[in-house]
Amino acid sequence: MTASPELADRYAAVTAGIADACAGAGRSPDELTLVVVTKFHPAQLVRDLVELGVRHVGENRHQDAAPKAAELADLPLTWHFVGQLQSNKAKAAARYADVIHSVDRESLVTALASAERAPDVFLEVNLTDDPGRGGVSPDRVEELAEAVVATERLRLRGVMGVAPLDEDARSAFARLRAIGERVRSLAPEATDLSAGMSGDYAEAIAEGATHLRIGTAITGKRPAPQ
Repeated sequence: MTASPELADRYAAVTAGIADACAGAGRSPDELTLVVVTKFHPAQLVRDLVELGVRHVGENRHQDAAPKAAELADLPLTWHFVGQLQSNKAKAAARYADVIHSVDRESLVTALASAERAPDVFLEVNLTDDPGRGGVSPDRVEELAEAVVATERLRLRGVMGVAPLDEDARSAFARLRAIGERVRSLAPEATDLSAGMSGDYAEAIAEGATHLRIGTAITGKRPAPQ
């Protein structure tokens, strides 16, 4: 075992917190996928996480994710891309990303659908009033979902969102859950909800999250970006 005691303790604390939140919500931790976001951390940290039992990791910058995924190709990992993705980098990201959580426009759908390896996708919804933030506006979600379904290559998993800082997290995730239900009326298989990060995963679990994207609560302070 090469994982540090500190890393092991943080991982244990988060998994215990998830179990507690599930108990409070009448859910089982088995319903959840924990995606550990390893943004800016070296490949060795991912190896250490795998020793602790992690099987899903997330990255949010293509220039970091591509070489890290290549270096760790020997590990039993599912790679999740959770950051904003430029359409001109979509095909390259699809070479290693099994799941992309940040699909928010039709040009990205088109690019991913033409990739050699088609990933699973979530529609990222903008839960703020700022149109400059990432995510499709709630009133255009059905239109984007239809575009994904029409490709017949991309598997639509559900919706993703980040709770605004100026709103109660649970109310934001309740809105996201309702939007996800609208998507399911078009794509019944799109049952997943990617919501909850280090500071609000309990609220996300209470609102039905299936995928948690947790970084610093497990990995510790991020190194400075290179």
